Amino acid sequence: MEETANLQDIQPDTLPNPENETASTPNPEPEAQPTAEMPAPEAQPAEPEAYTEPDVDYSACSREELVAAMRELLDLEVQKIKNRVAAIRSRFNELDREAQNTALEQFLADGGNKDDYQPATDTVSEEMHRLHDRYRAMRQKHIEELEAAKQQNLQAKQQLIEELRQLVDSEEEQVRSALDKFNAIQDRWKSIGEVPREQMNDLWQNYHFQIEQFFNKLKINRELRALDQKRNLEEKIKLCEQAEELIMEPSVTKAFKGLQDLRARWKEIGPVPTEQNEEIWQRFCNAANQIDERRREYYDQRKEELDNNLLAKQALVAKAVELTEKKPESIKEWNDTTTALDDLLKVWKTIGPVPREVNEEIWTHFKGIIDRHYSDKKEYFGSIRDEQEGNYQKKIDLCLKAEAIAKREDWKNATNELLQLQQEWKSIGATSRKVSEKVWQRFRKACDEFFAKKSEFFAERRSSESENLAQKEAILAELKTHQFGDNREHNLAAIKEFQRRWAEVGYVPMAEKERLHKEFRGEIDRIFEQLKISAREAEETAYRERLRNVGGDTRRFVQNEKQELHDRIEKLRNDLNLWENNLGFFASSKQADLLKQEFEKKMQGARQQIALLQAKLRILNETEKAENEATRQSEQG
Repeated sequence: MEETANLQDIQPDTLPNPENETASTPNPEPEAQPTAEMPAPEAQPAEPEAYTEPDVDYSACSREELVAAMRELLDLEVQKIKNRVAAIRSRFNELDREAQNTALEQFLADGGNKDDYQPATDTVSEEMHRLHDRYRAMRQKHIEELEAAKQQNLQAKQQLIEELRQLVDSEEEQVRSALDKFNAIQDRWKSIGEVPREQMNDLWQNYHFQIEQFFNKLKINRELRALDQKRNLEEKIKLCEQAEELIMEPSVTKAFKGLQDLRARWKEIGPVPTEQNEEIWQRFCNAANQIDERRREYYDQRKEELDNNLLAKQALVAKAVELTEKKPESIKEWNDTTTALDDLLKVWKTIGPVPREVNEEIWTHFKGIIDRHYSDKKEYFGSIRDEQEGNYQKKIDLCLKAEAIAKREDWKNATNELLQLQQEWKSIGATSRKVSEKVWQRFRKACDEFFAKKSEFFAERRSSESENLAQKEAILAELKTHQFGDNREHNLAAIKEFQRRWAEVGYVPMAEKERLHKEFRGEIDRIFEQLKISAREAEETAYRERLRNVGGDTRRFVQNEKQELHDRIEKLRNDLNLWENNLGFFASSKQADLLKQEFEKKMQGARQQIALLQAKLRILNETEKAENEATRQSEQG
């Protein structure tokens, strides 16, 4: 039926009554005296489908896995990852503290001073901090966007209140048209999201006042009220159907949050016809009760799992107490206990969470047992560290003496002294495991070197000493009578050839060795002096001659040769550093002074060898530069 009367001419005898129904009450509240229908102050429009953030357990993840999980979460919407980010951050901080404590304990166990400890750069921790800062920036941006949206919603609702006021003030509006506009304003109001909390109450009071003014002026009759109740009934039937669908929702959390949303929307809808009020309400409550029951069962099961996890962790605590009840008395026992505790900790990490109210307490208890063990272990190892350090210094001294003896050729005395050193070595106690094998290999290498050289010497000397003596006498006589010309390079080549032939001759009788060596060396020096040629210059000249006679790919030969020279220089420098450090171990004594002289002689020879190798590098660079220039000119030509 078309309504044509003016609003001010309608005189209804009743007004619509809001329904005061909640999901927590067993029966709907009976109708009260007529008043205006109003939605709840914080009521929001229902989303098509409520989002439930997954409940993920990160307790078994490593720090690297937590960083990867955080990186993946940041690709999602920031409002959907809050709980998981908090869980990841909490677990990472726990692991980070453990890693830092472990590093500090290892530093102290290795003999470091706590005041000198500097944490190493931790790229994993830095990456987690960077990702968390990025999340905070994303969340702050989301909050700012929400606040901006609330301001827009506030303006939109203020505009609706103004439209209501204009509708109330209108004198010519027809009943049907006014009611349609009123319903449209209500629908738009419900569709607008949240507003700033400080504005909510005043906004709601103004909206409530304009609705009451509208109904007071409209004085709607029973027929129009029945139409409104019919529409409310249709909306509540839809809510019942949606609640019944939630019964089949696999996710308990998602179903419960969806039910909460439906309950909020139910409160916004006005009354339905009285004869159908009880039926529709019971239908909605039936679905709601089933969802609530599922939720109670879910949390009961969850509580049982947490209690079982608590029992398992209490068993680990009892085992840790048993392991540490008696203090170990040897290094092996300390290490065995440490391994057992580490295994318990690994098992602990595989067990899920426990009730929140006891989580910190049981973890503190378990961690305290492990910390006390490591503290006692550190004290024990500290007590034997000084003894091991003293043994290490004694063995270093024996190594230095053995290395000095290995260079000697007074075989009888040297052999007796080396055997005595071996007996001393056996009488010295243990050293730290990390240096034990290294210092032993050093001592053994010196002994092996000496005895190998001794065996080789006596084997060769017995077979060919007489023959070698005759050969060297002949070479020496030939050198003394050789006539050198004016060609510098030819002279150097001739001298080098004499040195090569002399070096190729084997051992001579010990009684003649020193004489032959001095006589040959003196003759070479005399010839160098006569020809005004230094030994260094002779080596360089010979090296240049070698480069000129290289066949095949000269460029590749130069590159390989440079690399080899660099390696030899580096090795000589390392030897120099080692010898310089070893000099610091010598005490002030006659024997130590002799050893120092030997080392200084070796160091001087190494420096001279480095200078010669560097000179050869310059020759190679000059050759390489000439090759490049020749190639460039060839390409331009």
